[in-house]
Amino acid sequence: MKTNITPKLRIPYCYVAILFLFVINIGQAQDSFTTYKGEVVNEANNDPLVFATLSVEGTNISTVTNSDGLFTLKVPNTIKDARIVVMYLGFTPKTFLLSSFNKERTKIGLSEVTTQLNEVMVQTNKNAKAIVKKALSNKGENYMNSPKRMMAFYRETIKKRRRNVSLAEAVITVNKESYDSFKSDKIALFKSRKSTDYSKLDTIALKLQGGPLNALYVDVMKYPDYFLNYEDFDKYKFTFDEPTIINDELVYVINFKQTKAQEDDPLYFGTLYINSNTMALTNAIYNLNVENRAAASALFVRRKPSGANVYPTEAVYRVNYRQQNGKWYYGYSNVQIEFVIDWDNKLFNSKYTLQSEMAITDIIDNNSETIRNRDRFKQSAILVDETSGFTDPDFWGAFNVIEPDKSIESAIDKIQKQLRKLEKS
Repeated sequence: MKTNITPKLRIPYCYVAILFLFVINIGQAQDSFTTYKGEVVNEANNDPLVFATLSVEGTNISTVTNSDGLFTLKVPNTIKDARIVVMYLGFTPKTFLLSSFNKERTKIGLSEVTTQLNEVMVQTNKNAKAIVKKALSNKGENYMNSPKRMMAFYRETIKKRRRNVSLAEAVITVNKESYDSFKSDKIALFKSRKSTDYSKLDTIALKLQGGPLNALYVDVMKYPDYFLNYEDFDKYKFTFDEPTIINDELVYVINFKQTKAQEDDPLYFGTLYINSNTMALTNAIYNLNVENRAAASALFVRRKPSGANVYPTEAVYRVNYRQQNGKWYYGYSNVQIEFVIDWDNKLFNSKYTLQSEMAITDIIDNNSETIRNRDRFKQSAILVDETSGFTDPDFWGAFNVIEPDKSIESAIDKIQKQLRKLEKS
């Protein structure tokens, strides 16, 4: 059965099809660059800082920490005396010489920014809703105003309860259009790989339609109609939270949620971080209201098996922006959706978590080379179907990727062992 997407519900196009899935092959990588590994933590309590950004100063090279605060940074050997800038929302940035990094385990501690009470008073005469509207209307001034060609790393994982059952990764070419343009961004797969633990799928698997495009559409400044447009503003209540500091500048922290009259409509609630001087949105973290199961399911589920009721129990989105030459641009996004499948003839339900994330790892140049239509990744495409396996290991060594979670590493190790057993039998 297919479910049509309701046009008035604005959400990044994140469809999930429940289909049969087929599998696998695995490898590893390295060369002509140096790899540095480590972790970024809160200096006060040693807690990992998730999604912290590490950038090579004076270049477009960057990476992001994973959910354990771990990072892998690959720097070409041609770059000498590099300086690494480490940043995390609400913490004081630090800069380090690359020569001080340990290749296998560098621990970086950041300290929280403390704001003075008199800074909080800056907000008293401001209107939270007006500030959000100003941020959206200022995008042509604050954000990248010329097209760029970028490289990005993308990963999507699927867990059945707590076990990883599928992993797909890709290096992506992005033709990123300017923020004041109505043109949509285009992407193409440069290289991709996948691994699926078929034994855990029970012949049923979730597939994410649109793959890396879903992560790109979380760029709310480029695609506000999928998230928070002017037509929906009266459906939300906007309130100030305690402000923070980013790059020595005061940042408004604005919470938003649906009004009670709109609670049955699957809109959003979350937090926006807006620079108080330029009114640029620097970060956003938000959830979809999934209390109305039927309406929320209609947004995501494109196809499902008979005898099953499928609905999301959580949908969380995050987007971080980076700044270069005074202009902001999309740097990282993360989408996590939890689903329940209730079977008519089974006592227990099935629970799945689908997570996708993408990070811009390099900006090549102005968008002089257009992605051809035949190479363009389509919204209807499914990454695991476009990918043959964990192949071409030499290629992957040179690209910055997000360090996998420990649970993902364990899943891959297990699959590798199973494959070796099959090869011997």
